[in-house]
Amino acid sequence: MDSVKRLERLRERYMNGDLDRRTFLRMLGIAGVAAGVTGGPMAAVSRQALAQGTEILFDGWGGVVSEALRRHAFNPYEEATGNRVVDRTFGGEEEVLTGVRAGQVGDYHVVHSSGVSWYKRWIDADMGVALDLDNIPNMEYVIEALLEPYYKITPDYLSAVPYDYGTTGIAYNRNFISDEEAQEMGAMLTMHPDHQGRIGGWAEWVTRIWYGALHTGQDPNNIEDLDAVWEKLREHRQGLLKYWGSGAELMDLLAKEEIVVTEAWSGRVAALQQEGYPIGYIDPPNSYAWMESMLVLKGAPVEEAEVLIDFMLAPETSIAVAEGQNYPPALDPQKVEMTEKIESLPAYDPTGTLSNLTFADPEYWNSHEAEWKRIWGRIERGA
Repeated sequence: MDSVKRLERLRERYMNGDLDRRTFLRMLGIAGVAAGVTGGPMAAVSRQALAQGTEILFDGWGGVVSEALRRHAFNPYEEATGNRVVDRTFGGEEEVLTGVRAGQVGDYHVVHSSGVSWYKRWIDADMGVALDLDNIPNMEYVIEALLEPYYKITPDYLSAVPYDYGTTGIAYNRNFISDEEAQEMGAMLTMHPDHQGRIGGWAEWVTRIWYGALHTGQDPNNIEDLDAVWEKLREHRQGLLKYWGSGAELMDLLAKEEIVVTEAWSGRVAALQQEGYPIGYIDPPNSYAWMESMLVLKGAPVEEAEVLIDFMLAPETSIAVAEGQNYPPALDPQKVEMTEKIESLPAYDPTGTLSNLTFADPEYWNSHEAEWKRIWGRIERGA
């Protein structure tokens, strides 16, 4: 009852004009999450105060990720604020960029964005906003190592907030490949001579070239012999069953044993393991690590989006979403107690330093994108 009384007093201050809309939304979100009140009285208080809620468009990856966000973040936010989150899905962030360029400002609000390289693309295209971090107090829990790359691109502000991270390592079927053999072969596991024709690979240019660099013993962020990389990509293609294009397809191919080894997203591997499939996973040295963020674009209702992101970053919400999608949250485990499930996830770093992960240099990869995508496209078609 004390919580309800506090929320009622907050509403009265807003209705009396003592609080502006921005401050009311921020304090409502903080009070609701702190009190653990997301329905019933909380919903009534907010809806009475906000007769007409704001609609926020959210574009994400779909599947288990969207399900986790809807259940643990969007529904509580809607109940607490009276606003509405319209969640949409995309197959790749390129679709969103194309849609933004072809549409009107305000057609896209918040994007579950693919990390720092994409962040730089959005900023270079002048599509970001300057977030008021005072409206996102749960930022205090975010891992510093995840924030630093964003601040290198926009030193004076942020348009996005890191939300989760993972790796694109190597998945293998333990019925065919032992853990010892996988560790011994490392990155070369995806070129296994005994399993030609049952190898998979993600049809995405960065991952293909990244692993081509690993196959030739080179630093993926400083490739010196590109001809050797292209040759390895052609060699890898010869032993390929197929390139997969989505997480659902990856899981289906592994579950049916149509492929026995492939690069794979750590969270999708965790889901297969939880379902009892005999899938192992390794992150060879310099395997591809990535982070994802919640990016706010120009034309969005920024204040409401800031409160939404704060709801999403609340430890209880962020942890629930992480468990639902099987990717570690962006929260610092030195500041927030994690669950056993999160601590068991592939790619999870208990130190919060992420020093064992290798991320793509956005300047390096973005500067080569046009040329390398063109060459990779020819190899993908068999040239």
